[in-house]
Amino acid sequence: MTRRSFLGHASLGIGAAAASTMLAGPTASAMDASAVGGLPGLPHFAPKAKRVIFLCMAGGPSHLETFDYKPELERMDGQPMPESFTKGQPIAQLQGQELKCLGPRYKFRRHGESGQEIADIIPRTAEIADDIAIIRSMHTDQINHDPAHTVMNTGTSISGRPSMGAWVTYGLGTESHDLPGFVVLTSVGGRNPQPIASRQWGAGFLPSRFQGVEFYSKGDPVHYVRNPAGVSRMQQRQVVDAISRLNELRYQQVANPEIETRIAQMELAFRMQQSIPELMDFSDEPRHVLESYGTEGSDGSFAANCLLARRLAERGTRFIHLYHRGWDHHGDLTRYMEICCGLCDGPSAALVKDLKERGMLEETLVIWGGEFGRTPMFQGKGKDPGRDHHIRGFSMWMAGGGVKGGVTYGATDELGYNAVENRVHVRDLHATMLHLLGIDHHRLSVKFQGLDTRLTGVEEAHVVDGVLG
Repeated sequence: MTRRSFLGHASLGIGAAAASTMLAGPTASAMDASAVGGLPGLPHFAPKAKRVIFLCMAGGPSHLETFDYKPELERMDGQPMPESFTKGQPIAQLQGQELKCLGPRYKFRRHGESGQEIADIIPRTAEIADDIAIIRSMHTDQINHDPAHTVMNTGTSISGRPSMGAWVTYGLGTESHDLPGFVVLTSVGGRNPQPIASRQWGAGFLPSRFQGVEFYSKGDPVHYVRNPAGVSRMQQRQVVDAISRLNELRYQQVANPEIETRIAQMELAFRMQQSIPELMDFSDEPRHVLESYGTEGSDGSFAANCLLARRLAERGTRFIHLYHRGWDHHGDLTRYMEICCGLCDGPSAALVKDLKERGMLEETLVIWGGEFGRTPMFQGKGKDPGRDHHIRGFSMWMAGGGVKGGVTYGATDELGYNAVENRVHVRDLHATMLHLLGIDHHRLSVKFQGLDTRLTGVEEAHVVDGVLG
């Protein structure tokens, strides 16, 4: 291992947790400010949302079994897929194979006063039909998991760019002195849980203090959050102060912004030694709340992570990203849809209801969806086939934070293959998210390699006005 690599790895752990929170200046005393970080002049206009909770169904949930009912696809079940849809189109694992239609596996019904059409497999989501805006016309650029996540998280398939959570905390800072501004939570359950690389919540060319911080769902959420045996809090404070003074001396010599990050790391880490145990203690949650989410505490489940997301939001964390790994349903579609929906449907709906009951939903933007959708064509053999990756049309939903509930926006064609009406690219989703946070996506940029680089990229992106309240 090179010296540079060793030093880089040595700064991880609890220090990386502190790195995601911005300081207004290079010294530890900046933590006494009433607001933590943010760029001058932001937000650009009055925001509808103060924070984002992004619920990522990693692997790609099928829109055809959840939010996009296609009677014609049902009628053509088992028949050859018309070549007019697929000729020349990017296909993942079905390339060169005989393509046949697979009709929806579940019944759809209309729900709420809005009459949103939702599949029976997600009954708890159906209960919040009037609170969510369903976008049926999403499309993206990359057909395999990791690059598709990279597009969803950074707006481009180029690895190493800042993630959307990093952009948001860079622009707006955080409302918490004691917790990171950008937190990531992961859970597993379902078929073939694809790995999620930590660069998906990286800071890219932004200062490293804006990177996401992964909290572990079992045990201590952050490594080394507790003092070593025999070390008191006062002794730890003295160590932090001494190292901060050394770092400040070095900063005065070289003015390296990463030294500011190092000071921020240690200060926030010290504060997190008190805030984290309280955050993770669910004993103050009423029984009916725990039952609504379907968890008893920090058990590593998506349910526990949804409740933890609400607790983080209450404490000022700006961007909270949940990944549930297990939605890659190439085979045994109904079996694994039932597992994944059983794990994720109830907690997702409970989060929206809980935020609404606490008066937080109107200031919290909740986004639900995967990196892409699934094909109208079936994959595999036997009684329970699956669906391949699909990028030309899929569904996501948004709630709270200035979103108009009870709306279905956009449409795919009669077989659910192409987004054809009010098409929404991932860049448009990002532009809309930033707009709800009070940010003009054209004006949030950083000079990188001679370009004004943005989350929404150089191609035109549009705010999706049809889902705004």
